[in-house]
Amino acid sequence: MTRARLRLGVSGESLAARWYVDRGYRILARNWRSPSGELDLVVRRDRLVAFCEVKTRTTAAFGSPALAVGHGKQQRLRRLAGEDLAAHVQAGVADLRFDVAAVIGDEVEMIEAAF
Repeated sequence: MTRARLRLGVSGESLAARWYVDRGYRILARNWRSPSGELDLVVRRDRLVAFCEVKTRTTAAFGSPALAVGHGKQQRLRRLAGEDLAAHVQAGVADLRFDVAAVIGDEVEMIEAAF
């Protein structure tokens, strides 16, 4: 991956993290990794933990970046969330959610409960 693409991804993740913080969430993890893959953001507000996949593009020429989160990616994210929960016990969690942040430029479209 090129440095420009890495910077673009980091920028998108930072914008998505700021979106959550501005709405009262705590960032539990950024780029949490296991041998199975990576979770971009893990956030919590009250009794809800959300796992967010961030997709960042420079333009919408090929549609929303969220379209890149297909069924296979969703399945992988579910498995990774289970691994994260097993590794980091979260007392008092009642709800889990999977979000997708579609970032174009400096605009964040957050799709809560995307799948």
